[in-house]
Amino acid sequence: MNVRKLMQQAQKMQEQMERDLAQLEVGASVGGGMVQVKMNGHKQLLQVTIDSDAIDDDTSMLEDLVLVAVNEAARKVDEEMQSKMGGLAGALGGALPGL
Repeated sequence: MNVRKLMQQAQKMQEQMERDLAQLEVGASVGGGMVQVKMNGHKQLLQVTIDSDAIDDDTSMLEDLVLVAVNEAARKVDEEMQSKMGGLAGALGGALPGL
């Protein structure tokens, strides 16, 4: 396989991964469902849902729940990206043994 063809294949794979990330949505729920968040593949927060039971005078607990939910969603995005990158690396490695 020539280098030019390999580069074209890598470009196509990168473009597909970008499309996949744009369409990816992950969710995280913490506190027994008291706080739920949804995030896209670009780690943009799309939705935050807070159960009314989570709202009281102790705002620090609510702040902690939101923080944990957002971080968990971001971790899930990272896992998805890692999984997709692993597939990309496998495809390229098959094209160029020894990489």
